[in-house]
Amino acid sequence: MDNLTHSLVGLAAAKAGLERTSPYATVLCVVAANAPDADVVTLFGGQWIYLEHHRGITHSIVGTLAISLILPFLFYAGDFLWARLRGRPTRARLPGLLISSLILSASHPLLDWTNSYGVRPFLPWSAKWFYGDLVFILDPYLWLSVGGAAFLSTANNRRRILAWALLGAVLTGAIIFLPQRAGTAYPSTSLVLWLAGLTGLIVAHRAHLAARWGKSIAAASLALVIVYWGALAVIHSRALVQAQAVAEGLATRNGETTVRVAATPVLADPLTWRCLAETDGSVHRFDINLRREPDGSGSARNIVSFEKPRGETARYVARAEKDRRAETFLVFARFPVARVVHSCFQETYVQFADLRYAEPGSAGQGGFALEVLVAGDTR
Repeated sequence: MDNLTHSLVGLAAAKAGLERTSPYATVLCVVAANAPDADVVTLFGGQWIYLEHHRGITHSIVGTLAISLILPFLFYAGDFLWARLRGRPTRARLPGLLISSLILSASHPLLDWTNSYGVRPFLPWSAKWFYGDLVFILDPYLWLSVGGAAFLSTANNRRRILAWALLGAVLTGAIIFLPQRAGTAYPSTSLVLWLAGLTGLIVAHRAHLAARWGKSIAAASLALVIVYWGALAVIHSRALVQAQAVAEGLATRNGETTVRVAATPVLADPLTWRCLAETDGSVHRFDINLRREPDGSGSARNIVSFEKPRGETARYVARAEKDRRAETFLVFARFPVARVVHSCFQETYVQFADLRYAEPGSAGQGGFALEVLVAGDTR
């Protein structure tokens, strides 16, 4: 998930009661909720080093546990040193900081598991990826839920109200304009729900709801997240059944056998799913809408298919797979596809892509696509 969501979950958890466990617990909750993303430092090693280590050991069970133990001791040591310099007693309570850190550090890989990027919880012993396929990596409904609770619980002076208003305006602008730049459309129904949610939060703040219900608001928002996940799990199971039917239709048409199928979420539309299917001869990507009745492959839209390499093409791909970048990419890629391209300069390239996010030839899309020169290097 995005770091805004992680931060809002940390703040909502603090306001739900964890802030009472110790001074500095609120700050610790927000820091711990984001701490596993410390692997961002691997960006200094380049995009492929980052792809190799992102959602790696810091998102695993052992790594998350280590982070959750280190953070409270750092906070406690900092408070101890500051107290000695100021000549006052230590305020931080280590048990309370430890509880907060354990809970919020664990929330990070849990949230990340819910989307289609996946996590590797059993590193360093197993590099197997696990995918929840429930929530898009950016989810405005989560922002409304935990963000709304955090807003009501903290917007108690003019400066904080202004900061929250600015965040709401920025997010609204991003929801309206960024999907257009990415070539997608934000669902109009979801936009109406977003604006209605913001209006409801303003009314609730004006009615001083936080003063009446206190920490119950934040606790209810976190409970609502669990309910939301449960509802998405039910919808996802329906999407997976329909995706399986479409995949079987595509496989039968081509005389192939289905190997595996996945249904992944899209932005702010729980009834539309981006699906991927691998057969023994091809890899397919298509979109389905649960508002429509399934009718085999005819119910799918935006179908994209790539045949698996054979013959001479397979030999070129096998050579390209030995490239260090390709090795890293293929460990990450969930539905990898490859295409061999012969240029007019007598050079041969193998274009890899993870069909979840890109197609061959779109090598500029972060670590989701790659082009490897395998023959005709004139340098």
